[in-house]
Parts: sequence; structure tokens; C-alpha cells
Amino acid sequence: MAAPTAYALVATDLDGTLLRSDDTLSDRSLAALARAAEAGARHLVVTGRPAPRVRPLLDALGGGGLAVCAQGAQVYDAAADRLLWSVTLDRELAETALGKIEAEVGEVYAAVDQDGVDGLTLIEPGYLMPHPTLPAVRVGRRGDLWSAPISKVLLRHPRLSDDELTETARAVVGPLATVTMSGPGTVELQPCGVTKATGLALAAEHLGLGPHQTIAFGDMPNDIPMFDWAAHGVAMANAHPELRAVADEITLSNEDDGIAVVLERLFSGA
Repeated sequence: MAAPTAYALVATDLDGTLLRSDDTLSDRSLAALARAAEAGARHLVVTGRPAPRVRPLLDALGGGGLAVCAQGAQVYDAAADRLLWSVTLDRELAETALGKIEAEVGEVYAAVDQDGVDGLTLIEPGYLMPHPTLPAVRVGRRGDLWSAPISKVLLRHPRLSDDELTETARAVVGPLATVTMSGPGTVELQPCGVTKATGLALAAEHLGLGPHQTIAFGDMPNDIPMFDWAAHGVAMANAHPELRAVADEITLSNEDDGIAVVLERLFSGA
């Protein structure tokens, strides 16, 4: 059965968007997504979290389907627990990029998400996880971060704001990596050219859907490429000003079930 609106694909970020601040899903959001599904729409999580950190949340959402993870570097099939597509960040390029950034701003603290459905999040001394509920393994020195293939590098600076660190990193990294800001305390380096939009496009194609059928929800600058790709981009009330500036619509915050408000309007006849 086709969705009764132009949107047959609902793409949602997680942190600051679909999830509340305690990493939970509200009953209202779950009911709104279920209503959209009854109308024939597909829900696709599009997140900066790597596949292993998304799996428990997908279980809460029904356990099956696809998810775009690691800022678009992974397309994960939850039902089969396998990656349909993944691209890694060259570790030598990552080290070079870090060196260029530190030459400009001084010492930064780094972490990495390893590739694969069982990849670990490794953090070097001094790095503080922006989401303390997510599991991470602390290593003894930076060199240990490069022990296995990685999907991205996460950066924090002891003094600079996220916006300042992102601006400097983009200026000096150049073609070595794509620089994104995905949340408070979360500036990231990912494979050059990889964004949420590239991963979303691959997953949508796998589902037989396109941008003109997609509504996307987000809260941070890393969601801008996804908004550019989708027919309609909805920013949360708590969204970063850069995303709000390019959004087609602004809804309530993640704490106030902003996604549910929009989906209830769109799928009221389901």
C-alpha cells in the first residue's frame, strides 16, 4: 500500500532528533512511526553512530530493516546483522589530518569507531565520550587507535568550541577527509566525499525509493547533506542554527516529540 502523502520514506537522525536526552524513544514517537508504517512508508535511521551502537535501538524500533550509520559510511541490514555497504577512512590519512589540525590549534583528543558490525569505539587518554552511555574502550596511546580499519575519527578540543574546531579542521584538512559536526562535543573526520546523503541515497535505492519521496529529520550540521538530498527537511526546535537556516520546516524539540507532531499531521488518515 502506498503512503497517502508524497513521502514514502521517513529518514530520521537519532541523537537530538528521534531520541530524548536519556537515549530513549517516547511512546508517542513509536506510535507515530507505526502509523506511518501502516500507511506504507518506510522508516530509515540515518545516524552518526556506528552499526554496533545502533543495533539496540533498532531492536526497540522493531528489529528489522536498514540503517545508515557512521555518517553515511555504513549501510546496515539489521535483520541479517551485516553491512550491505561500508567505506573506511584510511588510517594514514587520518593521522596526517590530525597532525594538520594540531599544528593549528594545539593538542586535540581523539577517538575512533572501528569498521564492522562488531567494531569497537576506542578513545585515547583525555578524550571524554559525549554520550557516556555508549560503550568505549580506552587505549594507552594514540597509536593504538589505528589497530584495525576505522569508519571515522572523533575529535574534541579542551578550549575551542565545536564550531571553531570544525571551521579550522575544514580549512586545513582539505581532501584528506570530510569534516562534520554531529552533536555537542562531536567533531568528526570521515572518508572524503562520504556524508549522510551518500549513505541515504544508497539505502533508498536499495528500497526502490528516491529523494522526491523522502522526508528527513535532523538537528545538526551533519544533517545538511541529507536535507539537500531529501524532498523535505525538518529541523528540530533544538537544532543548530546552520541546519535551521536550510530547513523546509521547524518542528518541536526532540524532548517534545517533534517528529511525532509532523508524522501525525502527514499520516492522520492512516
